[in-house]
Amino acid sequence: MGSEIFYGILVVFGVVFLKSVFVMVPQGFEYTVERFGQFRKTFTPGLGMKIPFVDRIGRKINMMEQVANVPSQEVITKDNAVVTVDGVVFYQILDAVKAAYEVNRLEYAILNLTMTNIRTVLGAMDLDESLSKRDEINQRLLAVVDEATSPWGVKVTRIEIKDIRPPHDLVSAMARQMKAERDKRAEILEAEGHRQSEILRAEGSKQSAILEAEGLKEAAFREAEARERQAEAEAKATHMVSKAIAAGDVQAINYFVAQKYLEAFGKFADSENQKTMILPMEATNILGSLAGITELAKEVKGNKES
Repeated sequence: MGSEIFYGILVVFGVVFLKSVFVMVPQGFEYTVERFGQFRKTFTPGLGMKIPFVDRIGRKINMMEQVANVPSQEVITKDNAVVTVDGVVFYQILDAVKAAYEVNRLEYAILNLTMTNIRTVLGAMDLDESLSKRDEINQRLLAVVDEATSPWGVKVTRIEIKDIRPPHDLVSAMARQMKAERDKRAEILEAEGHRQSEILRAEGSKQSAILEAEGLKEAAFREAEARERQAEAEAKATHMVSKAIAAGDVQAINYFVAQKYLEAFGKFADSENQKTMILPMEATNILGSLAGITELAKEVKGNKES
């Protein structure tokens, strides 16, 4: 019975001894080893061995990239607008010894450093810039926080602002401003369209006037040409009549007088205000003149045939 107890105690002591000597480090972690409270070495993933009851595991450091949520906080912008901001930080420990012994409560330190710099960056920007320049804010935060955490053996890979929430009254004012801007743009577009329409209408009127003027010019030219030809014909007829008169041809005189008489009579009949026409002479005089014209025409025709 005593030997069984002895062997049992020996087994327990052996298990405890083995556990105190060998340490299994999982993938993605590093353990620091301390001897009498002083850092001695680092165990990487795998099996590590230490002196029992002398060495002990100090810190278990997660070497994988980690994510920490930045708590919401109120920030005053450059134009005195109060906004609520939160975010997220991505970081990775590159040096387990520094992360374990250079700073206490590493994640808490990174979050507070990030929150402080969020207030600094947004405090130097107007509200409109804060809402529209997320990428610039992220880059500025990343540069400052990564440089500050470098002595801790940490690499800050990304900082993202998740949400920037202005107060409700400010959101309502921004909505009204946006609506006013849209109404303004709509009125400008409408006025521009009306202006273009007036310009096109004026261009059309201009082209119409030009074409009308060109048409009147062409008509005047044609009318002048016709009057010129008519004048030439009248001059030629007058010349022929003059020759006939000089030759003593009475019928030619009758032709010339009858022609002028008919022209005057036609103008008298075409008057707009003329409704009743009274002839102060006998119609047989006109018929006699027409007979003279007929005789003259027959004589001219007979001369041409002979």
